[in-house]
Amino acid sequence: MDMNRYTIHHFPEFIDQRGSLIPFELNDDFPFKVKRVYLVTAKNNQSRGGHAHRIESELFIAAQGTVKAKVNANGNDEVITLDKKNKALEVAPFCWHEFYDFSEDAILLCFSSTHYLPGETNYITDKAEFLNNFKA
Repeated sequence: MDMNRYTIHHFPEFIDQRGSLIPFELNDDFPFKVKRVYLVTAKNNQSRGGHAHRIESELFIAAQGTVKAKVNANGNDEVITLDKKNKALEVAPFCWHEFYDFSEDAILLCFSSTHYLPGETNYITDKAEFLNNFKA
């Protein structure tokens, strides 16, 4: 994946009369080695994210409800709706991403390539700085 890029993945979904099952195999077919998994929710129309990572790759899935993602790929904002449990958004390092318009029941499932790395070591939180210095 090139700098400032994102990828949409579709995982298999097995549906029968009992419901559905979507496996996320954490093997060589997964986009990266997973070191952390976490959940995100939002209250009162709040947005989440709003940054790029210097080191970390992440993969996001709306495990419940719907969430809109705004990513910046090569200097242009693009909106992706995460509305299916088997549809995932992968963001590479130096890809700006923010999440908004969470449905009331939304839960965002997140896979990360790193353990938590706080601060400037990993995060670019100023979008103007990001656009000036990191767009392809």
